[in-house]
Amino acid sequence: MPITQAQLLRILPNAGASAGVFAPVLNIAMGRYQIIGLKRVAAFIAQVGHESGQLRYLRELGNDVYLSKYDTGRLASCLGNTPEADGDGQRYRGRGLIQITGRANYQACGEALGLDLVAEPALLEQPQWAALSAAWFWASRGLNPLADAGDFDAITRRINGGQNGAADRQVLYGRALRVLE
Repeated sequence: MPITQAQLLRILPNAGASAGVFAPVLNIAMGRYQIIGLKRVAAFIAQVGHESGQLRYLRELGNDVYLSKYDTGRLASCLGNTPEADGDGQRYRGRGLIQITGRANYQACGEALGLDLVAEPALLEQPQWAALSAAWFWASRGLNPLADAGDFDAITRRINGGQNGAADRQVLYGRALRVLE
């Protein structure tokens, strides 16, 4: 079930011209990671739609103070960043359509995609890698079975660690289910 530019725009109306850029690369990424069928595609598009501000942001927003939470302390350690205040928080900020965050995730994603994302984290800001990294993350967290079961809240928790933005994600999911039927 490939998604068209027109369908993306109906689901993510704020995407604008980005829908045309992302439709082909999303189809490649979804095919590679078996994100196929109505429930999987709808859940995936809703989640990446929320995480990327409807395909508008491929790099996490935030100033140095905000991103410092990824640089030192418990969260930084959980993400595989070094314990020193050395800029890892800024360097390995969320990128891609699902906002891959932290050195450990960049390393694992890079290995899966055949890229050196530790050395070149900005590659995830290119549409092809932004889409493929999101699909890799989805598959690596076992989200296809949750989508098949319709457990959208569990998907949100695995992506975000909680229910941040749950209302927007649900709106996008409902819209995606209707558009893709």
